[in-house]
Amino acid sequence: MKKQLRTVSKNKNEDAERGFWSAADSTDYVDWSKASRASFPNLKPSLRTISLRMPEPLLDRLKSMANERDVPYQSLIKIILSERIAEELAAQGSDINRK
Repeated sequence: MKKQLRTVSKNKNEDAERGFWSAADSTDYVDWSKASRASFPNLKPSLRTISLRMPEPLLDRLKSMANERDVPYQSLIKIILSERIAEELAAQGSDINRK
């Protein structure tokens, strides 16, 4: 026999909604057997601010390179790091395949 689902009442605001779901059992309101995994491909990845110390001549060269490419120097740092990490991972993958 199929379980009769309860109807979710409208809440006045987000705090009331949050309070309702913190106390309620969602299985009384939702048939989770019909649920499917959601995909959100257009979400931006979370960013974390870090502090990075580097020699001034290196920073000057980075800024010069970024200026030549017409990109912000911090974006250039991310590009360079991303490319280098991809190279390292590819090299590790080929090392694993050789073993």
